[in-house]
Amino acid sequence: MTLTAMLVALAVIGGSAFSFTIGVAKVAPVQHLIDVVTGVLLGPWWALAQAFLTSLIRNIMGTGTVLAFPGSMIGAFLSGWLFQRTGKLLAAALGELVGSGILGAFVAYPVAAWLMGTTGAVWLFLPSFFMSALVGVIVGYALLKAMWPTVIAPRLRKLQGK
Repeated sequence: MTLTAMLVALAVIGGSAFSFTIGVAKVAPVQHLIDVVTGVLLGPWWALAQAFLTSLIRNIMGTGTVLAFPGSMIGAFLSGWLFQRTGKLLAAALGELVGSGILGAFVAYPVAAWLMGTTGAVWLFLPSFFMSALVGVIVGYALLKAMWPTVIAPRLRKLQGK
């Protein structure tokens, strides 16, 4: 629970402070980085909780939109679920990329139409969701890969009783 709270704090601060533009897409990769890390370290349900709480706090603060809920929560859960099933970092990274970058964009469209009155095409969401997820996943994967031998693998062995 404590680690989840710390990851939420990092995602809220990082998501609010760090974003940039690639083409027409505004890229805010910190949430996706944190989603992958949470999915690997804590599993799908804690990753889902982290993504929900981060989105909620950012919306309350006025630094996020309702689109963050489906965008981050699907990817975070899928990242943790795929890692749990395979034990592979690449599976966790792909789960976040597909979950947030593609599925999240498709789910965000009806949410935007319903709650925000947006009538644009779903294809307008895909570039920004996908680019944000891609940048965050690359950084998250690299970070986890670097931490794997000294931090993550021993912890997983301890949890599995080996």
